[in-house]
Amino acid sequence: MPDGSSRLPRVVWLFGAVSLLNDFASEMIYPLLPAFVTGVLGGGAQALGALDGAAEFTAAIVKLVAGRLADRPERRGRLVVTGYFTAVVVRPVIALAGAAWQVIGLRVVDRIGKGLRTPPRDALIADATPAALRGRAFGLQRGLDHAGAVLGPLAAWWLLTAHAADLRRVIAASVVPGVAVLLLAVVAVKGGKERAGAVDAPLPPSTASDRSLPPLTASARRLPTPLLAISFFYLLRMPDTLVILRSQQLGVAVATVPLLWAAVHVVRSSVSFVGGAWSDRFGPERTMGVGWVCYGVLAAAMGVATSTFQAWALFLALGIVAGLTESPERAFVARLAGPRQGSGFGLYHGVTGFAALVGGLALGATYEAYGAAPAFFVSAALGVPLMIAWPMLAGRRPA
Repeated sequence: MPDGSSRLPRVVWLFGAVSLLNDFASEMIYPLLPAFVTGVLGGGAQALGALDGAAEFTAAIVKLVAGRLADRPERRGRLVVTGYFTAVVVRPVIALAGAAWQVIGLRVVDRIGKGLRTPPRDALIADATPAALRGRAFGLQRGLDHAGAVLGPLAAWWLLTAHAADLRRVIAASVVPGVAVLLLAVVAVKGGKERAGAVDAPLPPSTASDRSLPPLTASARRLPTPLLAISFFYLLRMPDTLVILRSQQLGVAVATVPLLWAAVHVVRSSVSFVGGAWSDRFGPERTMGVGWVCYGVLAAAMGVATSTFQAWALFLALGIVAGLTESPERAFVARLAGPRQGSGFGLYHGVTGFAALVGGLALGATYEAYGAAPAFFVSAALGVPLMIAWPMLAGRRPA
């Protein structure tokens, strides 16, 4: 391993700071959307499923295109800055919405920005980081991202309680940290361009757990089986909006939801660093598998929960799942993608986003028609075959 390779590049820290500020702005709004859509605008659980699903599907489609564009390094900076600019402008406008479909539409535009920025940002991080450190690099980015998601809900709670602001005013206030995001994104992009030509060191044998990984792009005739398996997890995973709604039904007050959301991101942030380190040490496949098992157990438990205390405990525990899956997924994709990092991350985000759309709509409809318990049981049960098959699928090549 070359000298200095144990240190993460400066650009990784810069993009981590951008993610922190952006999630500060975004998460001032997101945990309030279930109350805003159902309480203020009169929507239902299916509207919340559609909100998450449509937003992630739109981001998925845009990510496919942005990923292809991001194979050209000179385009990455413009895509990243444009993506953050779109989100900063659109998010506060949600405060003016008069119907649930308007919130869904504005959230979709917000996710267009996410789609534009995510593959080029991930490609910049992957290209700038030695291969043996990519788990930690994405762990840092995800950890700081979730740290921002702690600050945003706390700010929303403070505005709701100390200043008696209503939901619309809190949503509008998200423009303040959003402006700081744009300024820092420009600096981060410049740093990424300076590292664009970096050459990765080969993985040490002890960390190369992906001995037979299939190619993610280029000549593969169909999606690699491991990527399909990861996408299936997004299909069965309960949308966060429905988890928040379930918590409210178990007694968590609307004014307290931002505190709950901040607390779960403390867990996500902390475990993201662990997940990134485990990914480098034990392999991303094993780390993801542990996260999936945790999700199945916790989703089933959420289905039988009966008290506010249980809602808090299970919601916080679900933060472990994100920490053990998000960083390893990105490290796994970076290895699969080879030299076409932009297309690789675009494909990954696109396919998983489409799965999230289908899953969000189906689970939202199940929740509305049959109640929370059956919806969570279905989500947990669908994970069983995935957990059983994953050890065999992780290194399988497409036919």
